[in-house]
Amino acid sequence: MVSARNDVFVTVGELREHIASGAPVTVLDVRWTLAEPDGEQAYLSGHLPGAVYVSLDDDLTDHRVTGRGRHPLPSGTDLQAAARRWGVRNGVPTVVYDDWNRAGSARAWWVLTAAGIDDVRILDGGLSAWSAAGEGLQSGPVTPEPGDVDVVHDDLYHGALRTLTAEAAQSAVDVLLDARAPERFRGDVEPVDPVAGHIPGAVNLPSTQLLSADGTLLPDGPLRALLADRGATGGADVGAYCGSGVTAALAVAGLAAAGVDAALYPGSWSEWASNPDRPVARGEQ
Repeated sequence: MVSARNDVFVTVGELREHIASGAPVTVLDVRWTLAEPDGEQAYLSGHLPGAVYVSLDDDLTDHRVTGRGRHPLPSGTDLQAAARRWGVRNGVPTVVYDDWNRAGSARAWWVLTAAGIDDVRILDGGLSAWSAAGEGLQSGPVTPEPGDVDVVHDDLYHGALRTLTAEAAQSAVDVLLDARAPERFRGDVEPVDPVAGHIPGAVNLPSTQLLSADGTLLPDGPLRALLADRGATGGADVGAYCGSGVTAALAVAGLAAAGVDAALYPGSWSEWASNPDRPVARGEQ
């Protein structure tokens, strides 16, 4: 039986063997950081062979939506058009990767999987793991053959993966993980959103703690121990949020790899803090 980990992540070796076999695969480059949200120039300078660039801010976010945080989810109609433009096809696996803490690739994995697209996996270790293995890069744009994938339009995020509303984030889960850095969780600093702090009752688990020093997901034992320390086990109803729903997707992916089905609060702190009537907690607890 394929493990939960292998349902979510793919190693460089596995991807290399898949490509060498001649079997089709769609590879998406989703470079994004808070400081440099547009990763296209970096993509053009060097990317995995055949990889298509995906803009997190333009394609995996709908900025026309108001009141849902800094990175509202895209509509099903827009996502289907984008996925077909990227060459995503029915029956063909999709591999997503990035070059910063698995944030962009996790967002892509979550959005595509939530939309009902099968066999989407994150390249474990991202671009650096590919290069460290001695694999070559390709420069310039890639224009794939159009894809044929279908996604649900009206009920896009109501089935394949679980989501939380602001109200449910505080009351409907046993454990709510905050995937931001500790200083933001405590409310010491808030570089992006107008209010510092966290959702009352949340437990801090920075998404970067799910990764080893080389950027790959922690081995199974340490990963499960880390999650169990936060109460995030298979017997608990777990939710996750971050600043705007991006890095929390890595928390959900890591939990899924450990066999824990977790819900994402897409609006995250940027939505929560936009309403002055919502309570705010500060400090370690």
